[in-house]
Order: sequence, then C-alpha cells, then structure tokens
Amino acid sequence: MECHVIQVDAFTKKPGQGNPAGVILSGDNYSTEQMQEIAKKVGFNECVFICESKIGDIKLRYFTPGHETPLCGHATMGAVYLLSQLENHDRNWLIETQAGLITVSYCKETELMTMEQSPAKFESFAGDRVELCEAIGISTADLSTEFPIVYGNTGSWTLIVPVNESAVLDKMTPDTQRFPDILKEMPRSSIHPFSVACDEGNQYEARHFSSPFSGTIEDSVTGTASGVMGAYLLEYRYQTESEQRISIVQGKHVEREGTLTVLAKRAADGSHQVSITGTACKNKEFSIFI
Repeated sequence: MECHVIQVDAFTKKPGQGNPAGVILSGDNYSTEQMQEIAKKVGFNECVFICESKIGDIKLRYFTPGHETPLCGHATMGAVYLLSQLENHDRNWLIETQAGLITVSYCKETELMTMEQSPAKFESFAGDRVELCEAIGISTADLSTEFPIVYGNTGSWTLIVPVNESAVLDKMTPDTQRFPDILKEMPRSSIHPFSVACDEGNQYEARHFSSPFSGTIEDSVTGTASGVMGAYLLEYRYQTESEQRISIVQGKHVEREGTLTVLAKRAADGSHQVSITGTACKNKEFSIFI
C-alpha cells in the first residue's frame, strides 16, 4: 500500500532548516496501526495525518516513530501551511486534536501562522537534580538558581529546565534512555532546557530532547514545548506583566535552525493562554510503502 508524504519544514523559509513534518493529506485512508508504521518508516520527529472532523474544519493525528501524541506544534504548522497554500487565501482553521479544539490562523501576505494552544498546566519536579543533569551532560552548577525545574503542558508534557547561559546548551549530550527513571512523576515526558540569559528583544535559545518512547533523540524547533516555555516565563520571570511576547531560536545543535514567536497572556481566571507564530516551507514529496 502506497502512502504519499509531503515534507514541510516548519519555523523556517529555507528548505532543509527548521523542523520537518511529514504531512499526509488522506489520513482517513489509514488505520491507527498503519499510521504508526508510516511514521516509523518516514523517521521524522512527527508525521501528521489530515482527517475529516465533525466538530472542526479538519482533524489532525500526530505520530512520532514510536507512538501517537495528542498535539504537535510544528506538524500542525506544516499541515496548515500546506492546506492554506492550496486554498491561497487568508483563513482561520478550527482543528480537532486529541488535546482538544485549537485555532490556527493563516495570513497569505506574510505566510505567518498563529496557533493557539491549551491553557498551560504546571506540575512540580521532585526528581534527583544530579541525575537529571548527568542525563543531559551538564552539572548542577549549570542550572539556574533563580527559576525552578517544572513540568509544563499546553497540549503535551515536557520538563522545563532553565540553565545559566547558551554555552551550557552547547555542551549537552542527552542520554534519553535514562529519562523515564529520572522523570518519575511523568516518565514519558520530554525535556526542554533553555538559557535564561536573553539578548535585548526577549530572544531565548533552547533545545528539546525527546522521550525515548518516541523513537527520536532531539527535536530541532518545537512548537508545543515553546508554548509551554512562554507560559513558564510569564509565570516565573515576568510575574508583573499581563502578557509577554518572546522569540525562541532553536535547532542549531542539529543543523536545522529555526525561529518562532510565543505570546503568553494571563486570563481573567488566572490561567495562561498561549499562542505561537511562525512560518513554514514545502521541501519535497515522496512515497512510503507499507
């Protein structure tokens, strides 16, 4: 059985940079097991299957090489970019995901997309900080003493790890197989370290290490985790602000650099509302046989 895959690189306008997503237009043609097999054969951090929805414009299902995940930012951007290019006009998309309904807007003139995410949730990390640092190749002296290590979620869980400077990110070498034993509260979580030192303009640098269950090691430019990071900074760094916009650069460590913008706002109910903005570009098309 042949599956046609379109590679869209998210958070960049340069093919071969940013984060690649395998986009499959005819998602309803495949069973869950076949979707998983396709994602494994493609080998990207995520493949996204575009399906019909009774409650939204489309339904998106996301698969790493190892498992299905409820939400993926860069794959959502890839799917919306491709569909919007086919329609060739401004559009607001209502998208059904396993994390709930989300809205993504597309601007034809700029080719920018803005994706809303679920309200941010945080959970404490009670694991061993020494073991955590060893698992990502740094020392406890590299950790920020000003900000906490916490789990965050705007659609899927990741562990936010603030470090002192960008040079700390450069020396990281993740041993992902150790993650589940260290992340006892959420053993399937990924790890998202970032540098708290930022230049003027609120630009941050980050990395993202995958859960070993996903079948990948490092994600180049992450959408959902970046949304969590923006909410985290509003919660712990910009505590007097009603909203904060930041820029995140990611991916240079895997030679696939890209950028995106995160806007985090405090809602009336006290929750943190998050959206990410970025662009994408079509790379190539190919077939997978299952």
